[in-house]
Amino acid sequence: MPTSPLELTLDYLPRLPHRLDWRIGCVGAGFIMSDCHLVAYRKAGFNPVAIVARDPKKAKLVADAHGIPRCHAAVADLLADPQIEVIDLAVPPDAQPELIRAAVAHRGHIRGILAQKPLAMTVKVARACVDLCADAGIVLAVNQNMRYDQSVRALKDILNRGWLGEPVLGTIEMRAIPHWMPWSEKLHSLSTFVMSIHHLDTFRYWFGTPERVLASTRPDPRTKFPHSDGINLYILEYANGCRASSWDDVWTGPAREGSESDIYIRWRVEGTDGLARGTIGWPSYPTPTPSTLDFTTKQQPGYWFQPRWKEVWFPDAFVGTMAQLLCALEEGTEPDIGGRDNVETVALCEAVYTAAKEHRVATVHEFLV
Repeated sequence: MPTSPLELTLDYLPRLPHRLDWRIGCVGAGFIMSDCHLVAYRKAGFNPVAIVARDPKKAKLVADAHGIPRCHAAVADLLADPQIEVIDLAVPPDAQPELIRAAVAHRGHIRGILAQKPLAMTVKVARACVDLCADAGIVLAVNQNMRYDQSVRALKDILNRGWLGEPVLGTIEMRAIPHWMPWSEKLHSLSTFVMSIHHLDTFRYWFGTPERVLASTRPDPRTKFPHSDGINLYILEYANGCRASSWDDVWTGPAREGSESDIYIRWRVEGTDGLARGTIGWPSYPTPTPSTLDFTTKQQPGYWFQPRWKEVWFPDAFVGTMAQLLCALEEGTEPDIGGRDNVETVALCEAVYTAAKEHRVATVHEFLV
């Protein structure tokens, strides 16, 4: 047993920039912008100064609700606004690359872009967005917001401290019902690039990028529009022996059709020196429900440690995704979730989708070459 107890002050909150008044221009006025981004930004003291959306009336309602001083009539007008330093995109993934290309034309005053996940629907397009921004000197970050879920971030700190030893097995079990937005009907992938991407990026955050993928999928009985990937099951294989797996069950029984429900997201990570387990509070939204973490380690045997917090994934995690971009702008560094990093998450999504579709083992590398 160690001579002193573990220092249990976990690093689970985002690091904030020194300057909070970076002038942010918001593109989009849907749920993710109005109920997540802007709520989080006001909590953190960030400075959204303009907004634009396809529906000007909705943009005005969101602007009034969140104290945003300017509404622009068109995206081109917002991008050309010389007061704006950072673009915050909240648009469908198939529309996002075109807007990134348009923003790059205003490199004189636009210094950073926060894009939604997925950055693009293919590695080729995602890499083109990264190269465009790099050539223009614009910092590109991606809103992979599950990395700022408090339990996910706290576990990363525990892994970094070595309390679990070498990771052996990580699992996520999701039994939850997403709300598929109308724009998702047009995409070639449903669950993989819209829902599973959260868990795939989280595994990358915890363990790195895997080598090989095994996957299986089937349509979701509740989702009536045509789609191939609904319920996703996949295994990630790492060169060091670690394995990660997720059951992304977007059906979870007839919980909307008359039966009782059993909805949750649970995760578990086993290492050579310890074990951690947790829950994700998101399925209870809009009821604020913090995620949880319990862990035990050989370094302090005889205890289950149970740190708790009041923050929640939706909307508090969205402070972190913007903050990591603003910190990168201040420090001249790559964002924690930069575009280059996110290309590997897009490649992992492509590997999972292809492995399930073609009934074969896929490698991440084949999508990165």
